[in-house]
Amino acid sequence: QVQLAESGGGLVQAGDSLRVSCQSSGRTFSSYVMAWFRQAPGKERDHVATISRTGANTYYADSAKGRFTISRDNAENTAYLQMNGLKPEDTAVYYCAAVGAYNDQYLPLTPARYPYWGRGTQVTVSS
Repeated sequence: QVQLAESGGGLVQAGDSLRVSCQSSGRTFSSYVMAWFRQAPGKERDHVATISRTGANTYYADSAKGRFTISRDNAENTAYLQMNGLKPEDTAVYYCAAVGAYNDQYLPLTPARYPYWGRGTQVTVSS
């Protein structure tokens, strides 16, 4: 069982940077693919970024490419999402998610592939 807890959200202005974190309680954190999703009011939960078990492979949604960076520290059981150049349309609740994987090539992009979720952290970007 994996428990995830996000932190680091807040209210920022357009153009600012913010880093959100996802702390895992599991002892086998390095066995899990980690991902970030976001959900704005009245919208579906959208994929933002995914990182493989070792961190060697990543995948970004088009909306995140060039502005966001996903990373992980397996020694600290923590995943991160660094967000630069934030825009008002980035406003959403940001969720981290985890799924077990057998290799470093598995990078699922849909919410249904992830059995473990945090409760989310609100990111609000004002114009």
